[in-house]
Amino acid sequence: MTLVAGVDSSTQSCKVVILDAATGELVRQGRASHPAGTEVDPEAWWVALQEAIAAAGGIDDVAAVSIAGQQHGMVVLDAEGNVIRPALLWNDTRSADAADALAAEFPDIVARTGSRPVASFTATKLRWLRDAEPAHAARVHAVALPHDWLTWRLRGFGPGHADFAELTTDRSDASGTSYWNPHTNDYDRELLVAALGHDAILPRVLGPGESAGTLPGGQLVGPGAGDNAGAALGLGARDGDVVVSIGTSGTVFAVTGSPAGSDTVAGFADASGLYLPLVATLNAARVLDAIAGLLGVDHDELGRLALTAEPGAGGLVLQPWFEGERTPNRPDATATVFGMTLSNTTRGDVARTAIEGLLCGLAAGLHAVQSVGVDARRILLIGGAAQNPAVSAIAAQVFDVPVVVPEPGEYVARGAAVQAAWVASGERPDWTLPVAVSPASDHRPVILEQYAARL
Repeated sequence: MTLVAGVDSSTQSCKVVILDAATGELVRQGRASHPAGTEVDPEAWWVALQEAIAAAGGIDDVAAVSIAGQQHGMVVLDAEGNVIRPALLWNDTRSADAADALAAEFPDIVARTGSRPVASFTATKLRWLRDAEPAHAARVHAVALPHDWLTWRLRGFGPGHADFAELTTDRSDASGTSYWNPHTNDYDRELLVAALGHDAILPRVLGPGESAGTLPGGQLVGPGAGDNAGAALGLGARDGDVVVSIGTSGTVFAVTGSPAGSDTVAGFADASGLYLPLVATLNAARVLDAIAGLLGVDHDELGRLALTAEPGAGGLVLQPWFEGERTPNRPDATATVFGMTLSNTTRGDVARTAIEGLLCGLAAGLHAVQSVGVDARRILLIGGAAQNPAVSAIAAQVFDVPVVVPEPGEYVARGAAVQAAWVASGERPDWTLPVAVSPASDHRPVILEQYAARL
Protein backbone atom coordinates (compact mmCIF):
# COMPACT_ATOMS: atom_id res chain seq x y z
CA MET A 1 0.00 0.00 0.00
CA THR A 2 1.37 3.42 -1.00
CA LEU A 3 0.67 6.08 1.63
CA VAL A 4 0.46 9.84 1.28
CA ALA A 5 0.16 12.58 3.88
CA GLY A 6 -1.98 15.71 3.79
CA VAL A 7 -1.74 18.61 6.21
CA ASP A 8 -4.26 21.31 7.08
CA SER A 9 -2.62 24.12 9.05
CA SER A 10 -5.76 26.09 9.84
CA THR A 11 -6.43 29.06 12.08
CA GLN A 12 -7.27 26.93 15.10
CA SER A 13 -5.22 23.75 14.68
CA CYS A 14 -2.98 21.56 12.55
CA LYS A 15 -4.40 18.31 11.22
CA VAL A 16 -2.42 15.54 9.50
CA VAL A 17 -4.05 12.64 7.65
CA ILE A 18 -2.28 9.58 6.25
CA LEU A 19 -4.26 8.04 3.40
CA ASP A 20 -4.06 5.11 1.04
CA ALA A 21 -2.97 6.76 -2.21
CA ALA A 22 -5.06 4.36 -4.31
CA THR A 23 -8.42 4.70 -2.51
CA GLY A 24 -8.22 7.76 -0.29
CA GLU A 25 -9.05 5.63 2.78
CA LEU A 26 -7.91 7.08 6.08
CA VAL A 27 -5.12 5.04 7.65
CA ARG A 28 -4.24 7.26 10.61
CA GLN A 29 -4.32 10.90 11.66
CA GLY A 30 -3.03 13.43 14.18
CA ARG A 31 -3.87 16.86 15.46
CA ALA A 32 -2.37 19.71 17.48
CA SER A 33 -3.78 23.07 18.56
CA HIS A 34 -2.76 26.56 17.46
CA PRO A 35 -2.83 29.60 19.74
CA ALA A 36 -5.80 31.93 19.52
CA GLY A 37 -5.60 35.46 18.19
CA THR A 38 -5.42 37.40 14.95
CA GLU A 39 -1.63 37.56 14.99
CA VAL A 40 0.49 34.50 15.74
CA ASP A 41 4.19 33.69 15.84
CA PRO A 42 4.65 31.23 12.94
CA GLU A 43 6.92 29.17 15.17
CA ALA A 44 3.74 28.01 16.92
CA TRP A 45 2.55 26.53 13.61
CA TRP A 46 5.87 24.75 13.16
CA VAL A 47 5.68 23.24 16.65
CA ALA A 48 2.05 22.18 16.06
CA LEU A 49 2.95 20.62 12.69
CA GLN A 50 5.63 18.47 14.32
CA GLU A 51 3.24 17.48 17.12
CA ALA A 52 0.47 16.58 14.66
CA ILE A 53 2.88 14.53 12.52
CA ALA A 54 4.03 12.65 15.61
CA ALA A 55 0.40 12.07 16.69
CA ALA A 56 -0.26 10.61 13.22
CA GLY A 57 2.55 8.11 13.65
CA GLY A 58 5.08 10.03 11.59
CA ILE A 59 5.55 10.40 7.86
CA ASP A 60 8.66 8.30 7.32
CA ASP A 61 6.59 5.69 5.47
CA VAL A 62 4.74 8.03 3.08
CA ALA A 63 5.63 8.54 -0.56
CA ALA A 64 4.69 12.21 -0.55
CA VAL A 65 3.30 14.99 1.64
CA SER A 66 1.60 18.31 0.90
CA ILE A 67 0.53 21.19 3.14
CA ALA A 68 -2.64 23.24 2.81
CA GLY A 69 -3.21 26.17 5.10
CA GLN A 70 -5.12 29.27 6.09
CA GLN A 71 -4.95 31.89 3.36
CA HIS A 72 -3.62 35.45 3.35
CA GLY A 73 -1.50 35.33 6.54
CA MET A 74 1.50 37.67 6.31
CA VAL A 75 4.81 35.96 7.13
CA VAL A 76 7.67 38.43 6.67
CA LEU A 77 11.28 37.23 6.66
CA ASP A 78 14.61 39.03 6.95
CA ALA A 79 17.69 38.27 4.86
CA GLU A 80 18.70 35.42 7.22
CA GLY A 81 15.27 33.77 7.05
CA ASN A 82 14.12 34.92 10.49
CA VAL A 83 10.47 35.85 11.03
CA ILE A 84 10.45 39.61 11.65
CA ARG A 85 7.19 39.88 13.58
CA PRO A 86 4.14 37.73 14.38
CA ALA A 87 2.10 36.90 11.29
CA LEU A 88 -1.07 38.91 10.76
CA LEU A 89 -3.83 36.41 10.02
CA TRP A 90 -6.72 36.64 7.55
CA ASN A 91 -9.13 37.67 10.32
CA ASP A 92 -7.04 40.63 11.49
CA THR A 93 -8.94 43.70 10.27
CA ARG A 94 -6.50 46.46 11.26
CA SER A 95 -5.53 46.85 7.59
CA ALA A 96 -9.04 47.89 6.46
CA ASP A 97 -7.90 51.46 5.70
CA ALA A 98 -4.91 50.09 3.80
CA ALA A 99 -7.26 47.99 1.67
CA ASP A 100 -9.29 51.06 0.78
CA ALA A 101 -6.13 52.99 -0.03
CA LEU A 102 -4.82 50.32 -2.41
CA ALA A 103 -8.20 50.05 -4.13
CA ALA A 104 -8.24 53.83 -4.61
CA GLU A 105 -4.66 53.94 -5.92
CA PHE A 106 -5.29 51.11 -8.38
CA PRO A 107 -8.82 51.37 -9.81
CA ASP A 108 -8.02 48.43 -12.11
CA ILE A 109 -6.93 46.15 -9.27
CA VAL A 110 -9.80 43.68 -9.80
CA ALA A 111 -8.73 43.21 -13.43
CA ARG A 112 -5.09 42.84 -12.33
CA THR A 113 -5.60 40.42 -9.43
CA GLY A 114 -9.12 39.03 -9.78
CA SER A 115 -10.32 40.59 -6.52
CA ARG A 116 -10.91 43.85 -4.73
CA PRO A 117 -8.56 44.06 -1.74
CA VAL A 118 -10.12 43.72 1.69
CA ALA A 119 -8.50 43.65 5.12
CA SER A 120 -7.97 39.88 4.89
CA PHE A 121 -5.59 40.03 1.91
CA THR A 122 -1.80 39.96 2.28
CA ALA A 123 -1.07 43.15 0.33
CA THR A 124 -3.21 45.19 2.71
CA LYS A 125 -1.30 43.80 5.69
CA LEU A 126 1.99 44.75 4.02
CA ARG A 127 0.69 48.30 3.50
CA TRP A 128 -0.30 48.41 7.17
CA LEU A 129 3.20 47.22 8.10
CA ARG A 130 4.76 49.91 5.91
CA ASP A 131 2.74 52.63 7.60
CA ALA A 132 2.49 51.37 11.20
CA GLU A 133 5.84 49.60 11.63
CA PRO A 134 8.24 51.10 9.07
CA ALA A 135 11.34 49.70 10.77
CA HIS A 136 9.94 46.18 10.40
CA ALA A 137 8.88 46.85 6.82
CA ALA A 138 12.38 48.01 5.90
CA ARG A 139 13.82 44.66 7.05
CA VAL A 140 11.52 42.54 4.86
CA HIS A 141 13.59 40.48 2.46
CA ALA A 142 10.93 37.89 1.54
CA VAL A 143 7.18 37.50 2.02
CA ALA A 144 5.51 34.12 2.45
CA LEU A 145 2.08 32.75 3.29
CA PRO A 146 1.52 30.21 6.08
CA HIS A 147 1.61 27.10 3.90
CA ASP A 148 4.60 28.44 1.95
CA TRP A 149 6.62 28.95 5.12
CA LEU A 150 5.68 25.58 6.62
CA THR A 151 6.58 23.73 3.42
CA TRP A 152 9.93 25.55 3.39
CA ARG A 153 10.61 24.66 7.03
CA LEU A 154 9.55 21.03 6.58
CA ARG A 155 12.01 20.73 3.72
CA GLY A 156 14.82 21.82 6.06
CA PHE A 157 15.08 25.51 5.24
CA GLY A 158 14.83 28.49 7.56
CA PRO A 159 17.13 30.55 9.79
CA GLY A 160 20.70 29.45 9.22
CA HIS A 161 19.74 27.76 5.96
CA ALA A 162 17.67 30.39 4.21
CA ASP A 163 17.66 29.28 0.58
CA PHE A 164 14.95 31.60 -0.73
CA ALA A 165 15.11 29.95 -4.17
CA GLU A 166 13.39 26.98 -2.49
CA LEU A 167 10.50 29.09 -1.16
CA THR A 168 7.39 27.93 -3.06
CA THR A 169 3.63 28.48 -3.16
CA ASP A 170 0.76 27.52 -5.45
CA ARG A 171 -1.75 29.35 -7.63
CA SER A 172 -4.60 29.20 -5.11
CA ASP A 173 -2.72 30.81 -2.24
CA ALA A 174 -0.90 33.29 -4.48
CA SER A 175 -4.26 34.49 -5.79
CA GLY A 176 -5.23 35.67 -2.30
CA THR A 177 -2.37 38.12 -1.94
CA SER A 178 -3.60 41.02 -4.13
CA TYR A 179 -0.24 41.08 -5.90
CA TRP A 180 -0.58 38.03 -8.18
CA ASN A 181 -2.57 37.81 -11.41
CA PRO A 182 -4.54 34.55 -11.89
CA HIS A 183 -5.08 35.38 -15.57
CA THR A 184 -1.37 35.61 -16.41
CA ASN A 185 0.04 33.52 -13.53
CA ASP A 186 2.50 36.32 -12.77
CA TYR A 187 3.26 38.49 -9.75
CA ASP A 188 2.33 42.15 -10.06
CA ARG A 189 5.47 43.78 -8.69
CA GLU A 190 4.04 47.27 -8.94
CA LEU A 191 1.31 46.31 -6.48
CA LEU A 192 3.79 44.63 -4.14
CA VAL A 193 6.01 47.72 -4.07
CA ALA A 194 3.00 49.96 -3.52
CA ALA A 195 2.01 47.80 -0.56
CA LEU A 196 5.34 47.15 1.15
CA GLY A 197 7.29 50.19 -0.02
CA HIS A 198 9.98 48.14 -1.77
CA ASP A 199 10.39 44.92 -3.73
CA ALA A 200 10.97 41.59 -1.99
CA ILE A 201 11.49 37.92 -2.74
CA LEU A 202 8.24 36.06 -3.33
CA PRO A 203 7.71 32.28 -3.48
CA ARG A 204 7.95 30.49 -6.80
CA VAL A 205 4.41 29.60 -7.92
CA LEU A 206 4.00 25.89 -8.65
CA GLY A 207 1.40 24.36 -10.92
CA PRO A 208 -1.01 21.54 -10.01
CA GLY A 209 0.80 18.25 -9.49
CA GLU A 210 4.20 19.97 -9.56
CA SER A 211 6.60 18.95 -6.82
CA ALA A 212 8.15 21.52 -4.48
CA GLY A 213 11.09 19.14 -3.98
CA THR A 214 11.78 16.53 -1.35
CA LEU A 215 12.05 16.22 2.41
CA PRO A 216 15.41 15.40 3.97
CA GLY A 217 14.13 11.79 4.14
CA GLY A 218 13.46 11.72 0.39
CA GLN A 219 9.66 11.98 0.38
CA LEU A 220 8.21 14.09 -2.40
CA VAL A 221 6.49 17.36 -1.46
CA GLY A 222 3.37 18.66 -3.19
CA PRO A 223 2.70 22.31 -4.06
CA GLY A 224 0.29 22.92 -1.18
CA ALA A 225 -2.84 25.06 -1.37
CA GLY A 226 -4.96 27.64 0.33
CA ASP A 227 -7.48 26.03 2.65
CA ASN A 228 -10.55 26.57 0.49
CA ALA A 229 -8.85 25.28 -2.64
CA GLY A 230 -7.65 22.32 -0.60
CA ALA A 231 -11.21 21.59 0.51
CA ALA A 232 -12.49 21.77 -3.09
CA LEU A 233 -9.81 19.29 -4.14
CA GLY A 234 -10.54 17.01 -1.19
CA LEU A 235 -14.25 17.03 -1.99
CA GLY A 236 -13.63 16.38 -5.66
CA ALA A 237 -15.77 19.45 -6.46
CA ARG A 238 -16.69 19.69 -10.13
CA ASP A 239 -18.71 21.99 -12.36
CA GLY A 240 -22.13 22.60 -10.79
CA ASP A 241 -20.91 22.03 -7.21
CA VAL A 242 -20.81 24.97 -4.81
CA VAL A 243 -19.01 24.38 -1.53
CA VAL A 244 -20.38 26.15 1.54
CA SER A 245 -17.97 25.80 4.44
CA ILE A 246 -18.86 26.75 8.02
CA GLY A 247 -15.65 27.04 9.98
CA THR A 248 -13.98 29.91 11.80
CA SER A 249 -14.84 31.83 8.67
CA GLY A 250 -17.71 31.08 6.32
CA THR A 251 -16.96 30.55 2.66
CA VAL A 252 -18.91 29.94 -0.53
CA PHE A 253 -16.86 28.85 -3.54
CA ALA A 254 -17.04 26.88 -6.77
CA VAL A 255 -14.61 25.42 -9.29
CA THR A 256 -14.97 27.04 -12.70
CA GLY A 257 -13.11 26.88 -16.00
CA SER A 258 -12.68 30.61 -16.50
CA PRO A 259 -11.69 33.53 -14.27
CA ALA A 260 -14.63 35.02 -12.38
CA GLY A 261 -14.29 37.86 -9.89
CA SER A 262 -15.86 41.18 -8.94
CA ASP A 263 -15.83 43.78 -6.20
CA THR A 264 -17.72 41.24 -4.06
CA VAL A 265 -16.44 37.89 -5.31
CA ALA A 266 -12.75 37.03 -4.94
CA GLY A 267 -11.52 35.70 -8.26
CA PHE A 268 -9.10 33.14 -6.85
CA ALA A 269 -7.36 30.30 -8.64
CA ASP A 270 -8.00 26.73 -7.52
CA ALA A 271 -5.58 23.86 -6.88
CA SER A 272 -6.38 21.91 -10.06
CA GLY A 273 -5.43 24.48 -12.68
CA LEU A 274 -8.86 26.12 -12.86
CA TYR A 275 -10.48 28.97 -10.90
CA LEU A 276 -12.23 29.31 -7.55
CA PRO A 277 -14.58 32.32 -7.31
CA LEU A 278 -15.14 32.75 -3.60
CA VAL A 279 -17.11 34.78 -1.10
CA ALA A 280 -15.96 34.76 2.52
CA THR A 281 -17.56 35.93 5.73
CA LEU A 282 -15.68 36.57 8.96
CA ASN A 283 -18.56 35.37 11.11
CA ALA A 284 -19.45 31.70 10.91
CA ALA A 285 -19.27 28.93 13.52
CA ARG A 286 -18.38 31.37 16.28
CA VAL A 287 -21.83 32.94 15.83
CA LEU A 288 -23.21 29.66 17.12
CA ASP A 289 -20.58 29.60 19.88
CA ALA A 290 -21.69 33.04 21.03
CA ILE A 291 -25.42 32.33 21.09
CA ALA A 292 -24.95 28.89 22.63
CA GLY A 293 -22.93 30.58 25.38
CA LEU A 294 -25.62 33.22 25.83
CA LEU A 295 -28.27 30.53 26.24
CA GLY A 296 -26.04 28.36 28.41
CA VAL A 297 -26.26 25.31 26.12
CA ASP A 298 -23.96 23.23 23.92
CA HIS A 299 -24.28 23.10 20.13
CA ASP A 300 -26.49 20.00 20.18
CA GLU A 301 -28.99 21.69 22.48
CA LEU A 302 -28.79 24.91 20.47
CA GLY A 303 -29.87 22.92 17.42
CA ARG A 304 -32.66 21.17 19.30
CA LEU A 305 -33.98 24.52 20.53
CA ALA A 306 -33.79 26.00 17.02
CA LEU A 307 -35.95 23.22 15.59
CA THR A 308 -38.70 23.98 18.12
CA ALA A 309 -39.18 27.39 16.45
CA GLU A 310 -40.87 28.12 13.14
CA PRO A 311 -38.89 29.18 10.05
CA GLY A 312 -38.25 32.90 10.26
CA ALA A 313 -37.95 32.77 14.08
CA GLY A 314 -41.15 34.76 14.48
CA GLY A 315 -39.60 37.79 12.77
CA LEU A 316 -36.44 37.80 14.91
CA VAL A 317 -33.35 38.58 12.82
CA LEU A 318 -29.71 38.35 13.88
CA GLN A 319 -27.27 40.33 11.74
CA PRO A 320 -24.23 38.31 12.90
CA TRP A 321 -21.34 40.69 12.34
CA PHE A 322 -19.74 40.08 15.74
CA GLU A 323 -16.18 40.69 14.50
CA GLY A 324 -16.77 43.14 11.68
CA GLU A 325 -17.43 41.63 8.28
CA ARG A 326 -15.62 40.92 5.03
CA THR A 327 -18.70 40.29 2.85
CA PRO A 328 -20.21 42.83 2.85
CA ASN A 329 -17.00 44.76 3.46
CA ARG A 330 -17.77 46.32 6.86
CA PRO A 331 -14.72 45.70 9.05
CA ASP A 332 -15.96 47.92 11.88
CA ALA A 333 -19.51 46.54 12.04
CA THR A 334 -21.02 44.87 15.09
CA ALA A 335 -23.81 42.33 15.51
CA THR A 336 -27.41 43.48 15.89
CA VAL A 337 -30.70 41.76 16.71
CA PHE A 338 -33.82 43.15 14.99
CA GLY A 339 -37.53 42.53 15.34
CA MET A 340 -37.71 41.56 19.01
CA THR A 341 -41.22 41.22 20.41
CA LEU A 342 -42.60 39.71 23.58
CA SER A 343 -43.73 36.67 21.60
CA ASN A 344 -40.47 35.90 19.79
CA THR A 345 -38.01 36.58 22.60
CA THR A 346 -37.82 32.88 23.42
CA ARG A 347 -34.91 30.47 23.66
CA GLY A 348 -36.12 28.63 20.55
CA ASP A 349 -36.43 31.75 18.39
CA VAL A 350 -33.08 33.10 19.60
CA ALA A 351 -31.40 29.78 18.78
CA ARG A 352 -33.08 29.64 15.38
CA THR A 353 -32.22 33.21 14.41
CA ALA A 354 -28.56 32.48 15.15
CA ILE A 355 -28.54 29.61 12.66
CA GLU A 356 -30.67 31.48 10.13
CA GLY A 357 -28.51 34.62 10.36
CA LEU A 358 -25.35 32.61 9.78
CA LEU A 359 -26.86 30.75 6.82
CA CYS A 360 -28.50 33.81 5.26
CA GLY A 361 -25.11 35.50 5.15
CA LEU A 362 -23.81 32.48 3.26
CA ALA A 363 -26.89 32.42 1.00
CA ALA A 364 -26.07 35.99 0.02
CA GLY A 365 -22.63 34.65 -0.85
CA LEU A 366 -24.20 31.98 -3.05
CA HIS A 367 -26.15 34.63 -4.96
CA ALA A 368 -22.94 36.63 -5.39
CA VAL A 369 -21.02 33.74 -6.99
CA GLN A 370 -24.03 32.97 -9.17
CA SER A 371 -23.93 36.60 -10.34
CA VAL A 372 -20.45 36.07 -11.85
CA GLY A 373 -21.60 33.08 -13.87
CA VAL A 374 -21.36 30.11 -11.51
CA ASP A 375 -23.94 27.42 -12.34
CA ALA A 376 -24.98 26.10 -8.93
CA ARG A 377 -26.69 22.70 -9.07
CA ARG A 378 -25.63 21.25 -5.73
CA ILE A 379 -24.47 22.64 -2.38
CA LEU A 380 -21.76 20.66 -0.57
CA LEU A 381 -22.14 21.79 3.06
CA ILE A 382 -19.01 21.16 5.12
CA GLY A 383 -17.39 22.23 8.38
CA GLY A 384 -18.05 21.12 11.92
CA ALA A 385 -21.33 23.04 12.19
CA ALA A 386 -22.69 21.29 9.08
CA GLN A 387 -22.98 18.08 11.09
CA ASN A 388 -25.55 19.66 13.42
CA PRO A 389 -28.95 18.33 12.24
CA ALA A 390 -30.55 21.75 12.77
CA VAL A 391 -27.94 23.50 10.64
CA SER A 392 -28.32 21.07 7.73
CA ALA A 393 -32.14 21.10 7.97
CA ILE A 394 -32.36 24.89 8.08
CA ALA A 395 -29.80 25.14 5.26
CA ALA A 396 -32.21 23.19 3.07
CA GLN A 397 -34.85 25.82 3.91
CA VAL A 398 -32.57 28.80 3.22
CA PHE A 399 -30.69 27.79 0.06
CA ASP A 400 -32.57 27.43 -3.21
CA VAL A 401 -30.20 24.68 -4.40
CA PRO A 402 -30.25 21.06 -3.14
CA VAL A 403 -27.96 20.52 -0.13
CA VAL A 404 -25.66 17.54 0.41
CA VAL A 405 -23.68 17.06 3.63
CA PRO A 406 -20.61 14.85 3.13
CA GLU A 407 -19.53 12.61 5.97
CA PRO A 408 -17.37 14.39 8.57
CA GLY A 409 -13.79 14.58 7.44
CA GLU A 410 -10.70 16.74 7.24
CA TYR A 411 -11.35 17.82 3.67
CA VAL A 412 -8.63 20.47 3.52
CA ALA A 413 -6.04 17.94 4.67
CA ARG A 414 -7.61 15.40 2.29
CA GLY A 415 -7.15 17.88 -0.56
CA ALA A 416 -3.49 18.24 0.37
CA ALA A 417 -3.26 14.44 0.32
CA VAL A 418 -4.77 14.50 -3.19
CA GLN A 419 -1.86 16.75 -4.18
CA ALA A 420 0.61 14.39 -2.53
CA ALA A 421 -0.85 11.42 -4.44
CA TRP A 422 -0.81 13.49 -7.64
CA VAL A 423 2.88 14.28 -7.23
CA ALA A 424 3.71 10.67 -6.33
CA SER A 425 1.88 9.08 -9.28
CA GLY A 426 1.82 11.82 -11.88
CA GLU A 427 -1.99 11.67 -12.06
CA ARG A 428 -4.74 13.30 -10.03
CA PRO A 429 -6.51 10.58 -8.00
CA ASP A 430 -10.27 10.13 -8.21
CA TRP A 431 -11.49 9.19 -4.73
CA THR A 432 -15.15 8.57 -3.82
CA LEU A 433 -16.88 11.26 -1.74
CA PRO A 434 -18.79 9.71 1.19
CA VAL A 435 -22.16 11.44 1.79
CA ALA A 436 -23.76 11.58 5.24
CA VAL A 437 -27.13 13.19 4.53
CA SER A 438 -29.10 15.02 1.84
CA PRO A 439 -31.75 17.00 3.74
CA ALA A 440 -35.07 17.49 1.98
CA SER A 441 -35.22 20.83 0.17
CA ASP A 442 -37.81 23.12 1.72
CA HIS A 443 -36.93 26.60 0.49
CA ARG A 444 -38.67 29.32 2.51
CA PRO A 445 -38.12 32.72 0.84
CA VAL A 446 -39.46 34.46 3.95
CA ILE A 447 -36.24 33.69 5.81
CA LEU A 448 -34.01 35.37 3.23
CA GLU A 449 -36.48 38.17 2.61
CA GLN A 450 -36.74 39.27 6.22
CA TYR A 451 -32.98 38.99 6.66
CA ALA A 452 -32.28 41.04 3.53
CA ALA A 453 -34.80 43.68 4.59
CA ARG A 454 -32.71 44.42 7.70
CA LEU A 455 -29.36 44.90 5.93
